[in-house]
Amino acid sequence: MSVCCRFADRKFSQADLINKTRGIVKKYQSKDYRVNVSGSSSIGSSLGLGRGGSGIGYYIAGPDIQKLDEYSNQLVEILRADDTFRDADRSLELGNPEIRVLIDRAKAADLGVQAGDVAQALNVLSAGQRVSTFSEDSDQFDVVVQADEPFRRTRDSLQYFSVASSNGGTVGLEKLVKIEEGTSPASISRLNRQRQVTISTSLPPNASESDALAVLEKHVASLNLPQEYRTGVTGQSKELQRAYESFMLAFLLSFVFMYLILAAQFESFIHPITILLTLPLSIPFALLSTLIAGQTLNIFSALGILLLFGIVKKNAILQIDHTNQLREKGMVRYDAIIQANRDRLRPILMTTLALVAGMIPLVVASGAGAATNRSIGILVVGGQSMCLLLTLLAVPVFYSLFDDAQESHIWGRLASSYENFKINSLRPAYQKFAAIFRTSKGETEIEETNLDVNSDGYAEPTSSK
Repeated sequence: MSVCCRFADRKFSQADLINKTRGIVKKYQSKDYRVNVSGSSSIGSSLGLGRGGSGIGYYIAGPDIQKLDEYSNQLVEILRADDTFRDADRSLELGNPEIRVLIDRAKAADLGVQAGDVAQALNVLSAGQRVSTFSEDSDQFDVVVQADEPFRRTRDSLQYFSVASSNGGTVGLEKLVKIEEGTSPASISRLNRQRQVTISTSLPPNASESDALAVLEKHVASLNLPQEYRTGVTGQSKELQRAYESFMLAFLLSFVFMYLILAAQFESFIHPITILLTLPLSIPFALLSTLIAGQTLNIFSALGILLLFGIVKKNAILQIDHTNQLREKGMVRYDAIIQANRDRLRPILMTTLALVAGMIPLVVASGAGAATNRSIGILVVGGQSMCLLLTLLAVPVFYSLFDDAQESHIWGRLASSYENFKINSLRPAYQKFAAIFRTSKGETEIEETNLDVNSDGYAEPTSSK
C-alpha cells in the first residue's frame, strides 16, 4: 500500500508520517509488513536529512541462489531483532512458480539426443517459434510452430512432446527428463557476473550510519560465509561513502589553496599558518550546533563546513593584516596586537551579525526542500556564532607564538641554510651553464649573474661580462 500526501495539504513532515505508520503496523503481528519511503521522496532520507534517519544498502553475492536465499534470510531476521535497524528487507523473493525439467544425460546420450536439442524442442513447443510468413492479398501473416494450447497448459502434457534423435526417428520426452515443480525468484540481479541479494534497512532518528554499518558487519561475520561469497555496501550508502571521500579531498585542497593565496598576499610563510589554525576551532562548534538542532551529518553539512571555513578565516585576516600595518608604522608587537583587535572588533562583529541575519531565513524556512537549506544554515549560524569569541582570543595568541618562532635561532638557521643553498648550489650551476653557452656560441658575450654575500649575511646579485 502506498500513502501519498502533497506538502501543501499537510503540516507534518515525511519522517512524522513514517513513524506514525510504523506505530500502526506494529499492531499486526506479521513479518510481511514493512514501512519504507519509495520513489524520489526518499532523497532526503538517503542523504541523512531531517530527523527521520537514513537508509543502508548491503549486498551478498555468490554462485548459489539457494545459499544466497538462506544467508540473506538469516541476516534479515537478525536485523529485525536488533533495535539498531528498522524495516529490514531483501530483494530476493523465491515465490515465483516454475516447472523444472531435469535431463538424464546418460540416457539421452544412449538414445542419440543432446541436452540442447531437448531445450530447443521445449522452447519451440511451449513458447513457439516463427518459421515463415504467409501472404494473402495485401496482408502478411507469421507462421509459428507451437504445440496446441491444451498440450502446454499443465505439467503432465509435457510427456506428449518428442525430440528428434541422431539415431533416426524421435524419442518421447518422458524417457529423457524428470519434471519437478518449484519456485524461483522473479528476477536475479548480478554483480561482477555473480548473483547477488540486496538487504535494505532504515535507521532510527539521529542514528549514526557509520556505527550502524559497524554493527551490520558484525552480524554478517557471525554468518560465517564461505570464501566464494562477497559482501559490501551498495546503492545510496556506497555513493554517500564516495561523496564523503571526495569531500575529504576537497577539505585538503581547500587548505592547500588557501595557504598558497594567503602566503602570496602576506608575503610570508608564517602568517597563513596563523590564520588557518582558526579553521579547526570552528569544527567542534559547527558539530555542536548540528547536535543541538537535532540535525544529522550529511552532504549538505559538509558543504556548510566548507562555507564556514571561508567565513571564519576572514576575521583572522582582518586582525593579522591590521597588526602588520601597525608594526610597519613603528608600533611594538604587543601594542600593535591590542590596537589591531580594538580597531577590527567592530567590523568583525558587524560582518558576523550580517551573516547570521542572512542565514536565519534558511534556518526557519519551511516548504519543499527546506531540510537541505536548514542543514547548511544551522551549521553556518551556529559555528560562526559560537567560535567568534574563541577566534578573537586565539588569533592574537597564535600570532605572538609564531612571531616568536620566526625570530628564534631555529628559524634563523633555516633562513641561513636557504641562503647557503643559493650560494653553494645555484651559483655554480649557473656558472656552469654560462660556460657551456659561451663555448657553444664562440666569442659571444653574455651577462653572468653572481651571488655575493653582503655584510648582513644575505646574498646579493652582481653582474659581470
